[in-house]
Amino acid sequence: MQRDERPIVYSSTWEENPVCPRCGKNPCVCQQKISLPPPRQTLTIRREVKGRGGKTVTTISNIILSEQDIKHLAKSLKKVCGTGGTVKLQTIEIQGDFREKIAVYLQKQGYKIKFSGG
Repeated sequence: MQRDERPIVYSSTWEENPVCPRCGKNPCVCQQKISLPPPRQTLTIRREVKGRGGKTVTTISNIILSEQDIKHLAKSLKKVCGTGGTVKLQTIEIQGDFREKIAVYLQKQGYKIKFSGG
């Protein structure tokens, strides 16, 4: 085999386009998420402490919303609880233990709620 015909085994070149975290492809082939209406969704609420330095965090998962809608929902939940939070990979994290307050708010919005964990 000639030198030019051998495949590259290792390359130190940096990729300009990172791999998509949802589909794992470069370039991304997954489509934009479409928001489901609240009555068709069952959200899971749980309290987490492990791996967070002893801090309590309330997480809301199984959310099927577009990126813009999930950010809007997270903002309204943070406002209701009067605390901070973030959105990570289709999961909303709210600082502190606000499971009951979040459940009441989401049920008023029309979501079905399921508690998980202790």
